[in-house]
Amino acid sequence: MKSAPIHFGSIAYILDDYLANNSFSTIFFLVDENTHVHCLPLLLADLDNLSAYEILEIDSGEDNKNIDTVTNLWLALSDLGADRHALVINVGGGVLTDMGGFMASTFKRGIKFINIPTTLLSMVDASAGGKNGIDLEGMKNMVGTFNQPEMVLVDPKFLLTLEQRQVKSGLAEMLKHGLIKNRDHWDNLVQLPSHDAEALAPFIMDSIHLKENVVENDQYEKGERKILNFGHTIGHAIESESLETDFPLLHGEAIVIGMIIETFLSYDQELISKADVEEVCESFASMYALNTIDMQIFPNLMEWMKHDKKNQNNSINFSLINKIGSCRYDVVCTEDEIRQAFEKYNQWIG
Repeated sequence: MKSAPIHFGSIAYILDDYLANNSFSTIFFLVDENTHVHCLPLLLADLDNLSAYEILEIDSGEDNKNIDTVTNLWLALSDLGADRHALVINVGGGVLTDMGGFMASTFKRGIKFINIPTTLLSMVDASAGGKNGIDLEGMKNMVGTFNQPEMVLVDPKFLLTLEQRQVKSGLAEMLKHGLIKNRDHWDNLVQLPSHDAEALAPFIMDSIHLKENVVENDQYEKGERKILNFGHTIGHAIESESLETDFPLLHGEAIVIGMIIETFLSYDQELISKADVEEVCESFASMYALNTIDMQIFPNLMEWMKHDKKNQNNSINFSLINKIGSCRYDVVCTEDEIRQAFEKYNQWIG
């Protein structure tokens, strides 16, 4: 499965040229209430070869990334007469591009789609890899497909529509790319005097290329691609649990906590030095507001982790860094070892 081409910069002319040179029975734009107002008009204003289209709007948020939303989208496509020659253009963050890709990949056994990520998180994470999916009863990305879009169009101007909290959520994945694959990328990001959209824009393609290089070698996550899960076994559990509260965490916020705890786990597994632990923890603390984890919810978090799709033979598998810029995968850890890492995190925060 060849990776989709990724275009960066002013992307409207690329889409316009693609539409001029390809014939589709119907063109659908999938948006949420935010991208419908703030992003879609910016895109449509620059398209000369778009005469007719339909807009499908969903509610934003991880709690809507489920089969009910997709069923409603399938029905809408059917009601609007979509056939196998239709095109879906997903304009939104990672939730929307994940779900839009899944919707398109499964409707009538697959129709073509294009991803236009509009958040930093979706640009550096969901843009490359061909993963599409939805959550199942709160369990992250449990149902999905491997299927590449026609192309991915990344325009940094959409970052100007984001609040800083969303930008920092995307930064978490960029920092992860440095931790698992490239020390220089980590150093460049950590040393920035500020972490707003303007400061981060020059490093977006670096992150995308790092992920692309990993994915190209392991399209179906049988080996090296698993390193992209660093911080996510624990981070996804924390994110899923937080969605049950009145103050849910953004994906990147949960993943930062997951990366710190899994760094302690890496140290306990004798994979990294104490100096690396201190650098990772202190760097994250300088960029993010961190809170302790109430250990009363630890049993709940373990249940989420036990359902992680990366597990094998009833063991909880982790991807853990063995130095800054390098990562191992399929590291099995016991519940006691995981608990100790949580406790060390709480002691460090306290």
